[in-house]
Amino acid sequence: MISCDVFGLGNKTYEHYNSVAIYVDKRLEELGATRIYELGLGDDDANIEDDFITWKEKFWPTVCEKFNIESTGEEELSRQFTLVKHAAGELAPNEIFTGEIARLHSLQNQRPPFDSKNPFLAQIKVNRELHKGGDRSCLHIELDISDSKMKYEAGDHVAVYPINDSGLVDRLGELLNTDLDEVFSLINTDLESTKKHPFPCPTSYRTALSHYLEITAIPRTHILRELAEYCTDEEDKKKLLLMSTNSQEGKALYQSFVADACRNIVHILEDIKSCKPPLDHICELLPRLQPRYYSISSSPKLHPETVHVTAVVVKYKTATGRVNKGVTTTWLADNKPEPGKPLPRVPVFIRKSQFRLPLQPQTPVLMVGPGTGLAPFRGFLQERSVARAAGKPVGDTILYFGCRHRDQDYIYREELEEYEKNGDVTLHVAFSRDQPEKIYVTHLLENNLDQIWDLIGKRNGHFYICGDAKNMAVDVRNIVVRAIREKGGRTEAEAAQFIKKLESMKKYSADVWS
Repeated sequence: MISCDVFGLGNKTYEHYNSVAIYVDKRLEELGATRIYELGLGDDDANIEDDFITWKEKFWPTVCEKFNIESTGEEELSRQFTLVKHAAGELAPNEIFTGEIARLHSLQNQRPPFDSKNPFLAQIKVNRELHKGGDRSCLHIELDISDSKMKYEAGDHVAVYPINDSGLVDRLGELLNTDLDEVFSLINTDLESTKKHPFPCPTSYRTALSHYLEITAIPRTHILRELAEYCTDEEDKKKLLLMSTNSQEGKALYQSFVADACRNIVHILEDIKSCKPPLDHICELLPRLQPRYYSISSSPKLHPETVHVTAVVVKYKTATGRVNKGVTTTWLADNKPEPGKPLPRVPVFIRKSQFRLPLQPQTPVLMVGPGTGLAPFRGFLQERSVARAAGKPVGDTILYFGCRHRDQDYIYREELEEYEKNGDVTLHVAFSRDQPEKIYVTHLLENNLDQIWDLIGKRNGHFYICGDAKNMAVDVRNIVVRAIREKGGRTEAEAAQFIKKLESMKKYSADVWS
């Protein structure tokens, strides 16, 4: 008889929350397996690590009892990787990783096919500001992919590998009194593991912190538990240990000191002054720096050799008075083409999407994309405009867009108004802060339930949403269900079933993030 247990990783803002874990748990039971402890479900929209720790604290004693394992109740800390220092001159420069994702020299000697392990160094041909006022920034970026053999379709995503802020990297070296240009390797203590290193090695500390590690992420509690061992001040140690526990007091302190204050590893080492871990252990503990995905805001029908990106530059002040910046958008904002200089380059690859226009251009579409949620719909509009110009019959194209102010952050305004003038689109635009009462795209949709039902219920149209998953996408979905119910004469259950059928047929599509 097989004994097993399942813990799932999910996010409640998405409809099919932890559905794979629930299915696997149920299927294992059907096949005769014995469940040791109840199914665990982690919610990344809240605190997935907290969910796991709470589950694990009950799961582990149950395992010990079932299999007669003696548990001391104490967690033993051990390093997974061994540090190897490389003396100056020990390795030739061409043996040291300098930011490559997988293969040495892959950024210097570019060879297709290009993917997540082998990104293409695309030139930034255009990098301009879209906002015309206010204190926020939104970039329009055009990436040259003409030499890559990469193909894309409207609705796909482009992945960008960023570089961490050099000031934060230098600050880490300063706090831990480490020569960042020293070359090292971290080697797995488990010789049978397929993962020999946590990131490409050998490399320098500067490269690891710049290219391979998430130094701006909020550290999870297990990192604080490890850091506690390097405190020389007992109060500092107690504080870190408390925050790494599952107690109510520890959770509250972690929430206020780390999560709410948005402290990254640099901020924690600055504020817990007696904590001086070796930098190689920090490199072992921090997660890998991940590529950032952006909905492509162009169509290959109009721009076959460039990929366009529309991105808000992330920058905000924290409760501690520090200014935190988005890793990728800050880096991109600093890489603008300059006359007389080589064009800046950025490592990218294309990720295919299911977010697609109907195969038949005469099919009507309704798109909801406030803010940078407009990005994929700009590509859709380009595609349908090209089809119309070629004499093809094109169905109704309806766009709901929203921003704060007409004269500040109405991105691509001239393009959209030109499309409307040419009959390529019907625009519904909400400016949330141009009047005393806030008006959002959801308000405009609520006033047009007849239009929604006519398109999806009578004319076989497609409905699209792009943007915030947590609030906007949920509200829009509820409005569509209401239109099906009130204008389509369906019951609540029938309306829910109707929209699920639309989703299964790819007639209701969402490209959302939380």
